[in-house]
Amino acid sequence: MGLEYLWIVFFCGLATAIIGKAKGSSFWIWFLVGAVLPILGLIAVILSRRERDEPERQCPNCLKTLKLYVQVCPRCGAELYLPDPRAVRHPGVRG
Repeated sequence: MGLEYLWIVFFCGLATAIIGKAKGSSFWIWFLVGAVLPILGLIAVILSRRERDEPERQCPNCLKTLKLYVQVCPRCGAELYLPDPRAVRHPGVRG
């Protein structure tokens, strides 16, 4: 019984990690989530958003490209406010 459970935990963690990595997130973090919460972790990663498709903008001080939801630049510490809509880049949208 214990060995079967370990196989289920391992493969749920692996499946969760592969899907999370494909969506642009960390493989190891999703592996841990999938291993600790086997079925719930898999459901969570399927329902999570893709990081690659999030709108981006540049920090006005250091010009680092950041996701739109970031409020403080991790490089220079500048507080970021909503930019001009023309300054927002949408990676998932072509045109």
